[in-house]
Amino acid sequence: MDNVTHSLFAVTLARTALGRAGRGTLAALVVASNIPDIDIVATARGGVNYLRWHRGPTHGPLGIVSLGFAAAAVVWLAYRIVDRRGRPPDAPPDAPFHMLVVLGMIGVVLHILMDLPTSYGTRVLSPFDWHWFAVDWMPIVDVYLLMVLVAMLGFGRPSAEMHRRKAAIALVFMAANYGVRGVAHHEALVLAPRLFGPTLPRPCEPQEAAGGLIDRWPRPQPDTAGLEPGRRCLMEIAAMPSYTSPFRWRIVARMSNAYEIHDVDLLDARFRDPDTRNDAFWRTSLRYPNQWTPVVDKAAEAVTAQVFLGFSRFPAARIATDAQGTASVRWNDIRFVGGVLALDQPVRAPGPFEVTIRVGPDGRIVSERLGR
Repeated sequence: MDNVTHSLFAVTLARTALGRAGRGTLAALVVASNIPDIDIVATARGGVNYLRWHRGPTHGPLGIVSLGFAAAAVVWLAYRIVDRRGRPPDAPPDAPFHMLVVLGMIGVVLHILMDLPTSYGTRVLSPFDWHWFAVDWMPIVDVYLLMVLVAMLGFGRPSAEMHRRKAAIALVFMAANYGVRGVAHHEALVLAPRLFGPTLPRPCEPQEAAGGLIDRWPRPQPDTAGLEPGRRCLMEIAAMPSYTSPFRWRIVARMSNAYEIHDVDLLDARFRDPDTRNDAFWRTSLRYPNQWTPVVDKAAEAVTAQVFLGFSRFPAARIATDAQGTASVRWNDIRFVGGVLALDQPVRAPGPFEVTIRVGPDGRIVSERLGR
């Protein structure tokens, strides 16, 4: 989730019963709700280093404890410095340090829990387990959530009682928003087999293609040795939320050799009309090849490729060979290709979520690059 939403949610929490802890509650919650993203300092050593550490230990168990203490210490020291210049006579009693620590940990935990339902995901168990986890209910920026939080902060009389009421209303709207998106996500996955129709192959493993509540990656390439030549199998199906509506979803079917993508609007009347049950929705799917050859396997050994493949949820590999025999292997994360509104938008130019590895005729890694 974006930092504006994290901050607004922290302000909303400070207007609940948590605000009675004393002076420093609001500051502690706001700082703690943003401090896990301090991993952005990793960009000082380049984009590859950032992907290596992004949403890593600062979003895991150690981050909850250490960053909770850090947020409390920052707020406590800041108020000590401010008080040296003269404490306001109407200032409320200070929250004790141990309470600031509790508030700091609450803020960090809620930051992580708001990142988990996004399709971007987070590494909630790092550094003990570096897998990414996501629930896929929310986009990285939810305009509806932002509107509710802003509206509840702006309207009404500036009294403590009114603040508590508006905070309660905001939390109810938030819960309803998450609930609607959760139900819509389930319905989108239910529709997926109908969208892809006869093009949907059998699962590589019976348990893999089923869409669970929490998705986990990176996932290894399936063993296709037992498949007939020219055949493929289904690794998983995922439903990605849109920025515009909780009822618009992008369905991604990951095959053993390609990705197929289909946009769906759950409010489309065709899905409720029995006369359209035989409609060939699958004819409008887009397909992105993902062919793993020995050259691609070699390129995957490069450091940049290893970091990207550890981050990317849907890495799609393409390969091109020049006249000298040097192969360029390029991976895109399918989550970030095409438009954010519909598949008929043009594919964007190479962005930060793309890796290019050049492999010489002798199998040596010639160059590696992340992004443009």
